[in-house]
Amino acid sequence: MTDLRSLTIEELKTALAEMGQPSFRADQIFDWLHRKKVRSVEEMSNLPKTLRETLERDFSLSTLTLHTRQISRDGTRKYLFLLPDRQAVESVLMHYDYGNTVCISSQVGCRMGCRFCASTIGGLSRNLLPGEMLEQIYRIEEDAGITVNHLVVMGTGEPLDNLENLTRFIRLLTHPAGKNLSERNITVSTCGLVPQIRLLAQEHLGITLALSLHAPDDALRRTMMPIANRYTIAETLAACDDYFAATGRRMSYEYSLVRGVNDSPGHALALAALLKGRNCHVNLIPVNPVAERSYEAPREAEGAHFQKLLEKNGINATIRKRMGADIDGACGQLRRRLME
Repeated sequence: MTDLRSLTIEELKTALAEMGQPSFRADQIFDWLHRKKVRSVEEMSNLPKTLRETLERDFSLSTLTLHTRQISRDGTRKYLFLLPDRQAVESVLMHYDYGNTVCISSQVGCRMGCRFCASTIGGLSRNLLPGEMLEQIYRIEEDAGITVNHLVVMGTGEPLDNLENLTRFIRLLTHPAGKNLSERNITVSTCGLVPQIRLLAQEHLGITLALSLHAPDDALRRTMMPIANRYTIAETLAACDDYFAATGRRMSYEYSLVRGVNDSPGHALALAALLKGRNCHVNLIPVNPVAERSYEAPREAEGAHFQKLLEKNGINATIRKRMGADIDGACGQLRRRLME
């Protein structure tokens, strides 16, 4: 059945017109779903009982059930939610000076195979519906008693591998009649699906696109990310340049610092040369340890030196503050524990 929470107001109006219902009912339903964040049609108390019965019969309603909540010493909350089909998905709430940020998943599992990520172990189970992506935000707001100000789609899964549902999710999340989150407060991460980057650019969304780069040359990147066997860095950066040209949104390049793999001064200088002249920001991420992998983060001083070399060579760079390392902070770790 069609998921009610994944429908736009226009689609709701069309469906209701076919039922002989007035169009204002669509606005009421949308309000219940995205502002009041109800879990069931039965809670929509201002709808006629016959309409609620019809909606319950003909539509499903995506809802998540909290399975596990871990709270870090730094206040970060890691969530494991169960989906209606008993699959599991992870989300993270992080508190920053500029507001509350939630990192959500876009798929159950992942098929991209990145070496440093626990999300990909076990492969891809299925895509998440737009309503299931929204539910991660809504249930975290409900559980933590906070308002989410910023969103990163950087959890389990490759967002651009679920592009149609991703773009629908963003339009629902930013709709004035719903949560009305600013597009400028949304970041979507990708390992580098070149055709999908260009398709996303055509949507003209005001979101930030973050490319998981993680290496300054193709040979090294291929040892870390299987996607590098399909698209070269040159091809990928060209697509990112096109995204910037189409949207005006500065690109963000994610670079997971892995000790002894990609964190040397030579790597920093090569990365600076690669990105020279581009309007971009480099987000340096000390890798979170993953039990199934041997990767380790560099020492703090080594990461700081890498950053200074980039900045000395004209590349804007920051080191992401490590959060939630004491609560299975890396993507996919909590879900892996459930699967074992």
